[in-house]
Amino acid sequence: MNQDRPEQALADRERNILALERRGFPGPGAKERAIREELGLAPVRYYQLLNALLDDPRALAHDPVTVNRLRRVREARRAER
Repeated sequence: MNQDRPEQALADRERNILALERRGFPGPGAKERAIREELGLAPVRYYQLLNALLDDPRALAHDPVTVNRLRRVREARRAER
């Protein structure tokens, strides 16, 4: 993935990760179940991909509201440590 070329479109999996992050989940385990069933990923791998995606300018261009919200959450968690 070349992050120097934001005009490149996101891959389907990257768009699906952002779409899943836009959704609300009813209870504990529901999000992890959706990650496994809908994306075919282990939750650990999902969060690795999501974290990288938050630094990708293409993701910001595709869904600025979600990416900026998740960046704020990530920064708040880092500040707590």
